[in-house]
Amino acid sequence: MSSLSLAARDSSTMLRRNLLHARRYPSLTLNLLLTPVMLLLLFVYVFGDVMSAGIGGGRADRSEYLAYLVPGILLLTVGGTTIGSAVSVASDMTEGIIARFRTMAIHRGSILVGHVVGSVLQCVASVALVGAVAVAIGFRATDATAVEWLLALGLLTLVSLALTWIAVGMGLASPNAEAASNNALPLMILPLLSSAFVPVDAMPGWFQPIAEHQPFTPAIETLRGLLLGTGIGSDGWAAVGWCLGLTVLGYLWSRSLFDRDPR
Repeated sequence: MSSLSLAARDSSTMLRRNLLHARRYPSLTLNLLLTPVMLLLLFVYVFGDVMSAGIGGGRADRSEYLAYLVPGILLLTVGGTTIGSAVSVASDMTEGIIARFRTMAIHRGSILVGHVVGSVLQCVASVALVGAVAVAIGFRATDATAVEWLLALGLLTLVSLALTWIAVGMGLASPNAEAASNNALPLMILPLLSSAFVPVDAMPGWFQPIAEHQPFTPAIETLRGLLLGTGIGSDGWAAVGWCLGLTVLGYLWSRSLFDRDPR
């Protein structure tokens, strides 16, 4: 077999291993899913009228705020799910299984590829579940065309890939699973500091640059434009640029940490 075929075979094996772990120990994924679902329900049913009145110039419309909120919640879901990747990688590194894999005749890169692909698949599944909750409480994207739906799915997958590589690097750099979970918390905190819940223009002037010049805001605005049929402008290119940059950075960081002597 060629080296490419061996790498694909070993990566497939590692992917199955990680998916089996996720199926046998679903508590981590479910706990991470609870946060976006609870925030969605809280902001729609408790703060929905007040938030929509503030955004809409005094006209309270909970359904309108739901449409505004869902894209941000979906990106928050991706960020939360990737925390599980950091914990999983850190567990593998500290429990000795990685050291065992290093002694076996398998493609070294397949270990990380299995984690990354498995995490991206979990992110897509988590987004689908949270999206189903949003639809159940009234979210509709009737203005989105089939092409826009495909682009939205592509964007979510690209964000998942970028954040997963960053999370893998965090897991490799952490001394244990608990530290990995804490180190990866910014992946859930950054969406809270973006345009997920209120427009950037409604924030204090000193805080607007922080919210605007970070990876989640252009991704959220692009997803919002695709699903709601509003304009995207330069946010689409900014979102893709952030995703590609973070993917390359996360890959290089993870690769350098993985190639060092095992602890």
